[in-house]
Amino acid sequence: MTTQEVANRFYELSQQGKFDQILGELFSQDAKSVEPAGADMPSVEGLDNIIQKGKSWNEAVEEMHGGSTGAPIVAGNFFSCTMAMDVTMKGQGRMNMEEVCLYQVKDGKIVLEQFFY
Repeated sequence: MTTQEVANRFYELSQQGKFDQILGELFSQDAKSVEPAGADMPSVEGLDNIIQKGKSWNEAVEEMHGGSTGAPIVAGNFFSCTMAMDVTMKGQGRMNMEEVCLYQVKDGKIVLEQFFY
C-alpha cells in the first residue's frame, strides 16, 4: 500500500474505533512508538510492546466519554492526524486530551508513530 492508502485505511478504521485492527493490519512488526519527553507512557519498539503499551493505557482509563480522529494529511512517507479524547483516568479525574499523531510508512506498513501533546 502507498502512504495515502495506509492513511486512508487508518482513518477508516479509527472512525470505527478499531484501533486493535489498525495495529494488526497496518503496523510493521518492528515499529516504534515515541512519546514526548517526560510522558507517563514509555516509548517502545516492536509491535508486541506497542500492543502492551496500549493495553496499559486502557487499564488506566476509568471511563471513555468520547473521542475523535481528524482526517490524515499525507506528505511523502509520512501522515499526521489529530486525536482528541474525553476520558476519565483512574485517580486523575475527567479530562480532555488532544494530540497530533505522526506516522511514518515504509513498504506499506507503519514503522513509526510519534505523539505530540
